[in-house]
Amino acid sequence: MRVELIAPEGLPVFGRGDDLARLLLDALAREHESLVERDVVVVTAKVLSKVQGRVLDLATVVPSERALGLGALTEKDPRLVEVVLRESTEVLRARPGNLLVRHRNGWISGMAGVDRSNLGDEERVLLLPEDPDGSAEALRARLLELAGVEVGVVVSDSHGRPFRIGNTGVALGAAGICSVRRLEGQPDLFGRPLTGASIVPTADLLASAAILLAGEADEGRPVVVVRGLDLGSDPSAAAELIRPAGSDLFASPDRDYR
Repeated sequence: MRVELIAPEGLPVFGRGDDLARLLLDALAREHESLVERDVVVVTAKVLSKVQGRVLDLATVVPSERALGLGALTEKDPRLVEVVLRESTEVLRARPGNLLVRHRNGWISGMAGVDRSNLGDEERVLLLPEDPDGSAEALRARLLELAGVEVGVVVSDSHGRPFRIGNTGVALGAAGICSVRRLEGQPDLFGRPLTGASIVPTADLLASAAILLAGEADEGRPVVVVRGLDLGSDPSAAAELIRPAGSDLFASPDRDYR
């Protein structure tokens, strides 16, 4: 079995309204590559956010009393904290240097994914894309229109981990792939059936693999094509990867910040 990762060089700094699909296909063509059936296109959430115009000027933000208090506690700009609160439904941890929240789309992350990096202006921040699963499906449809091939799409982001250092990739959105493979009942090497805990988060694993080439600094490779994997015959959204709040053993708050 062979799996390939292809990260085209020369993609531009994206802006509002850019045709991401067209620019990706052009970049691949310059390297004598093209999409083929069953490829998976992994695109960073940051790129989709820029194309969607999800940029906010902090100069327009007036922090609430709660944001002022949390800003002092976490040692962060209270205007930035206010934006995080608007994007979130719950504050889970607040300590110097850290503000962990439940995003309004369900996932748990530091600062609700609100980011200042690679914008060129400290007064601007980037919010995560609207409707990541819908955005993945829209990009998939556009690639089918332009290239004539059926591909999968994953919208990726990087999240920290509570029990290990470093970031890994997570799928915020997905289309055209089986995002979660449930292996319960399938036999192991010795014929014993696997249990209900045997779940493969395919979309997250694709997002993590793509980070190896995309990077998180100035690499300039925000789109990675994964080739050679079985995408499954039952497509599902990345939203299925979110653990229900009642079964989350970590995220219950240790203090009431409401």
